[in-house]
Amino acid sequence: MKEKLKFGSLWWMIGISALILFLSSSLRHELFQSTAYDLGIFDQGVYLISQGKSPISSFMGFHILGDHAAWIWYPLALLYKIYPSVYWLFAVQAIALSFGALPTWHLARQAGLKDSQASAMAAVYLMYPLVFNVNLFDFHPEVIAIPALLGAVLAARGGQIWWFCASILLVLGCKAVLSLTVAAMGVWLLIFEKRRLCGAIAIFAGIVWFAIATQLIIPFFSGAEAAAVGRYSYLGNSVLDIAKNLVTRPGTILAKVFSLDNLGYLILLVAPVIWGLSPQSMQPLIGAIPCVALNILADYQPQKDLVHQYSVPALPFLILAVISSLAQGRGWLQNKRGIILWSLLAFFSLAKFTHFGGKYLESVDNLQATRQAISQVPTQGNVYTTAQIAPHLSTREFIQFTNSDSPPVDFNSFDYVLLNVRHPGWASNREFAISLVNRLQANSRFKLQYQRDDIYLFIKN
Repeated sequence: MKEKLKFGSLWWMIGISALILFLSSSLRHELFQSTAYDLGIFDQGVYLISQGKSPISSFMGFHILGDHAAWIWYPLALLYKIYPSVYWLFAVQAIALSFGALPTWHLARQAGLKDSQASAMAAVYLMYPLVFNVNLFDFHPEVIAIPALLGAVLAARGGQIWWFCASILLVLGCKAVLSLTVAAMGVWLLIFEKRRLCGAIAIFAGIVWFAIATQLIIPFFSGAEAAAVGRYSYLGNSVLDIAKNLVTRPGTILAKVFSLDNLGYLILLVAPVIWGLSPQSMQPLIGAIPCVALNILADYQPQKDLVHQYSVPALPFLILAVISSLAQGRGWLQNKRGIILWSLLAFFSLAKFTHFGGKYLESVDNLQATRQAISQVPTQGNVYTTAQIAPHLSTREFIQFTNSDSPPVDFNSFDYVLLNVRHPGWASNREFAISLVNRLQANSRFKLQYQRDDIYLFIKN
């Protein structure tokens, strides 16, 4: 009876967390803080799939599979068949992130932790700052991989081969680079967990899918190498070049690894769970090596924080390492109260909930006018608008956002142009927005349909 009560409270934790995450991401979107990259891209892609059309992203200029070879968009499109709305993505993300607490609890109990410690570990997972922060940053399919990775380990330890295979298949469908995480997890399962069959399956599946995704699928659908290759240009211009230079140029690698930025990143990554890590429980972190190594080696600052999605694959293995430490009676903290207090301190220090009191309120002064203008743009027709407005109008075949580095040569390919001169958005500026308004006012093929609070909506005659 007591066990059922504890398990019931876990479901309450998951449900409340999912609701908070969903409301937070929805509110951010309503405040026009989401952007064309990445929410607009994914919303448009899923919408086009749901309509039986080829998901060519007008933001990127190629098929959605050319981005990260993520086939997960196709099952997600079933939700858009019910009703096409970006809020499905927010709901899926909130549920996936919160649901990771369930396998965390089971893994803790499986490892022999007490009920109170298992509940504390579920809370540690839910309060890890990355969970809240990545939920706010638009939508990214790799969040679905968190519970799937934890579920894969749970299935492997329980001897449930088919559940294990289903879990890693789901992980591989979320993003091509996750195949490296799957392969690394396989090494850990094979060598340290003695789960030889599961380990071999994971290693084989990870390596094979990485080769297929990076050498066949992504080049075929995008016409180029994987987009992230540019962040490692000092190592080469292709996945194969980078892999070769990782082995042949150790001096370059070491010079890149040892930096203050990387030290700060590692501190941020482990600080929320440092109390529970011990040298004897580090084996699960093998699964986190590809993710952390890619972030450390990248010439891209967002890969070195707890705000963006790039550290998501490391989280399950940090949780597993802490569970292993507690199971051995190690770590600074052992009781539930101390563990939760530390997690709360980490959450309030590193979670970006404070954005709702500052950063996310930057464009509220013409919020109502923006919404009124959007209401006058039908679901059909080509649109040119700001990066922040784009994900509110991306359920259509063709939409582009204002970019001062690549202004439109001809407006005639658009049926609607919606501009926010006061808040021109990412990749734009006020001067560029004003120049667009002036060009449209001088264009006889467009008329000014709506103007208020520096919001301009032009419609093609």
